[in-house]
Amino acid sequence: MFGFLCSKRLPLLKTRTIQLGFLHQNDFFTVKSFSSLKLSDSTQQKEHSFTVSYLINSCGLSPQSAILVLQRVHFENPEKPDLVLNLLKENGFTKTHISKLVRLCPQLLVSDIEKILWPKIEFFRSKGASSSDLPVILSTNPLLLARSLNNYIIPSYDFLKSLLLVDQKVLTTFKRSSLVDIANNIVPNISLLRQLGVPHSVICSFVMNNPRIAFNKHTRFVEAVNKVKEMGFDPMKTAFVIAIHAVIKQPIPESKLELYKRWGWSKDIALLAFKREPHCMLLSEEKITKAMDFFVNKMGCSAADVARYPLVLSFSLEKRIIPRCSVFQILLAKGFLKNDLSPSTLLKYSERYFLEKFVIKFQDDIPQLLDVYWGKTNLLEIGS
Repeated sequence: MFGFLCSKRLPLLKTRTIQLGFLHQNDFFTVKSFSSLKLSDSTQQKEHSFTVSYLINSCGLSPQSAILVLQRVHFENPEKPDLVLNLLKENGFTKTHISKLVRLCPQLLVSDIEKILWPKIEFFRSKGASSSDLPVILSTNPLLLARSLNNYIIPSYDFLKSLLLVDQKVLTTFKRSSLVDIANNIVPNISLLRQLGVPHSVICSFVMNNPRIAFNKHTRFVEAVNKVKEMGFDPMKTAFVIAIHAVIKQPIPESKLELYKRWGWSKDIALLAFKREPHCMLLSEEKITKAMDFFVNKMGCSAADVARYPLVLSFSLEKRIIPRCSVFQILLAKGFLKNDLSPSTLLKYSERYFLEKFVIKFQDDIPQLLDVYWGKTNLLEIGS
């Protein structure tokens, strides 16, 4: 890095430049104005061809992406872009990271390294960002490179630090979502949750695990909160913020309710299941259909049974539901389990506990049980 800071400054461009209006006053990229260059068509075409070629060969863009990016950035030689790419590579950016960054924020290729890029990299480094953290943070938040370090990045970081307390948690949050509007969205959203009595630990978990939801536009966030309150969710419980997530991501569409109705749930039962397990409204219609088909048609469960334990719908059919239910059917058929034990009960156990209590425990009596669990033996191969 010291080579960048000590190297001879690039000569000032003598052509007129334009400043992108959405960037902060003291933290900008400059892009050459095509209208001021007054080049002949052939010369301009040659320079455009160079830019496209560079974007493809050095930045990993597809020809289609390169042509689109050309509308936003233009350069005559590789000197400055090379310096930028070298800086990124020195700080752990792979070809994939660089391609994504250039595609989303191509102006970085002509940005000032000393004034624009390096101070931001140095800031995140000072907070403990590793060589694997930094590329993810900046490729997830490419416009951080176009925002003011002092007026935007540091205040955003400090606010999240005041909430999460630990630098690594703040960095994790940066990696999972782009920060858009701290003052108008993030701060009032968190304030609203606090006013409602949502526990600090729940807010922190919500922000870290679902930052895209927690940082949503404030008006939309308020609407979701009000809807969740009307449905009777308790702000003191984790389910409250999970429900907010569900409502914002997919506001309980009629098609989802109709799907559950086809399996015997009334609208009231569907909403009750949603209250018990908000995640059930985040599942795809394909996943719901496959899970309900298995429980109702293959396991003989009633739709009401599934509604009482809607969490089972979110489990993996291939990795959890089928293996455990296969073991359950064998143990039930051979009289090792009572009829009153629900399959949904078995699905909630940890894998270690399930293996110990329902597989290893009965291996002497049913040697093939472990093979059934791992899908190596079919149920039909085990006689009664």
